[in-house]
Amino acid sequence: MAVKDDLTALLAEIRACRICEAYLTPRPVIRASSTARIGIVAQAPGIRVHETGLSFNDPSGDRLRGWMGIDRDVFYDESKIAIIGMGFCFPGYDANGGDLPPRKECAVAWQDKLFAVLPKFELTLLIGSYAFAWHLKGRAKANVSQTVQAWRDYAPAIIPLPHPSWRNNGWLNKNPWFAEELLPTLRRRVKRALR
Repeated sequence: MAVKDDLTALLAEIRACRICEAYLTPRPVIRASSTARIGIVAQAPGIRVHETGLSFNDPSGDRLRGWMGIDRDVFYDESKIAIIGMGFCFPGYDANGGDLPPRKECAVAWQDKLFAVLPKFELTLLIGSYAFAWHLKGRAKANVSQTVQAWRDYAPAIIPLPHPSWRNNGWLNKNPWFAEELLPTLRRRVKRALR
């Protein structure tokens, strides 16, 4: 069986997954193809993504697309960009109204299998601590800020990013280097990968 067929079969399995059904309402959301050149690995879908079935279909997606310098049409072109969560379903809310972390069994069940059949991305964007911990395999720094500040250590193939949520506005304001140094590089790398 060809790699493309392996990926197609695995995506069907993931979309049918119900391993967390005792804890949440399953609706796995993933976008990927055998031709994608950029991989975005994030936390887990939010409620709006859960409701629409479309990854980053919310204000954080608007901000992420702005960071990348691309529009919705390019962002949602699966032949170019894969969007993968560490959890594929909305995990619910915590006591403060924020999203719960992605369910651990999701990453254990799917991440290694998925990355074994996905194409080797020219650029991988890792968003947040859960993606850092899994995909940087011990190379992440002590926290999100330190990992993002060390972005040059992972370039050019990987760029770690904070979550583009409004909850990180304070972080973005305290770290002007992010917009001044990292974002221009990110946009150049995205443009190059999409050629």
